[in-house]
Order: sequence, then structure tokens, then C-alpha cells
Amino acid sequence: MKKITVLIACEESQCETIEFRHAGCLAFSCDLQKCSGGHPEWHVQGDVLRLFDTPCTFKTMDGKSHTVKQWDLVIAHPPCTYLTKAASTLLFPGKQLNQERYSKGLEAREFFMRCLEVSAQFVCVENPVPNRIFQLPQPSCYVQPYFFGDKWQKKTLYWLKNLPPLMPTIFAPNYKSWVHCTRGGKKRSKSFASIAKQMVVQWLPIIKESLKKNNKKHNVALD
Repeated sequence: MKKITVLIACEESQCETIEFRHAGCLAFSCDLQKCSGGHPEWHVQGDVLRLFDTPCTFKTMDGKSHTVKQWDLVIAHPPCTYLTKAASTLLFPGKQLNQERYSKGLEAREFFMRCLEVSAQFVCVENPVPNRIFQLPQPSCYVQPYFFGDKWQKKTLYWLKNLPPLMPTIFAPNYKSWVHCTRGGKKRSKSFASIAKQMVVQWLPIIKESLKKNNKKHNVALD
């Protein structure tokens, strides 16, 4: 039985990887850092760009080798440090353009576009509201953790390919700003399990149905 292949790019927490694994997918996380999610056997430490060109062979942190012919779903979390609107004051200190930071922003934009243009039938790229100067494409939608029962507010934009926007399930009352309650680093950029669960619940049936139709003529069965 062919399993749906999922790559979670730039994820060390393994929050989304774990949810897709529990749903029966062949999911892997990849990041320059070691994973903190407790599953090194599912994590690739290194540059994710080498996994974008399929077929690809790679080793997870447990030393086991894997080969993936094609990613069915790619969810990417490219770094936003130099792209985000929230850092505008650092980009224009004293109303003058910081050329070094601008150059790094252009590099970040290039990586963002590589994620968006990855060869997979289904793609989701996540980022906060970007600075207009970097001219990112128009996002498909945005989500908030409080859309799915969490008590936090953290507006996140999604750029989607062949996927519908996530529909809110339970609006949490009295939510708080995640950004104001955290101090940067991994904690501020963390993924929320409530959103990861809805990715599986809302997107996986669509992906399965589409892949079944595409593979029917090849007589390939999906779980």
C-alpha cells in the first residue's frame, strides 16, 4: 500500500510531522537544527533544498537511509526574520535603508520562493505578514490559533497550492497575543498542535481522494 509522502520543511519541533505520522503518512521533518520533537528517526538534519529535487535519498538522524520518489505534500516554514513586517524598524533605521539587512531579506525571499515552487501536487508555505518591499506573492489565507480553540492570537499567512484554506472550528474566547507573551527564539516561532491537527483533518481526505484518482489508471492503492 502506497503511503502519502509528506515533507515538513524547516521544522525542528516535529509538531506537524507527528500529526501526519499518526494519520498514517510517511512524513519527515527537515531543519538545520536537531529535532526537539522526540523522533530523530523521522528527522533530517541539514539543508532542505536537497530534498526538493525528487527522487531523493537521504538519511534521518538515526542513520537510516530513505528514498522518496515524489513528495505528495510539502509544508514549509521558511525563516521570516528578514521578511516580516514586524522588523520594518530594523530595515529602515533612521528612515534609511539598511543595505545589509535588505540583502539578507532578498536571500530569504529567494528561499521562500523555492519553497513555494517545490515540485509537489500540494503545497503550503507559512509566514507572518511580510514587508511589502520584498514583494511576496499574495497569500491564499490566514489563520489564528484561536480559530481552533487555542487561547492565543498569532496571525499567520498561508500560501497554498491545490489546498483549500483551513476552516475555523472553535473560536476561543479571551485570547491573548502570543508575540507579546513570548520573547523570540524557538518558543515564539513554534507551531500549534491545534492547527497541525486541522491540517490532517481538513486536508488529508482531499489529498487522498486526488491521489486515488491520479493513480487509479496505474492501479496503485493508497492507505
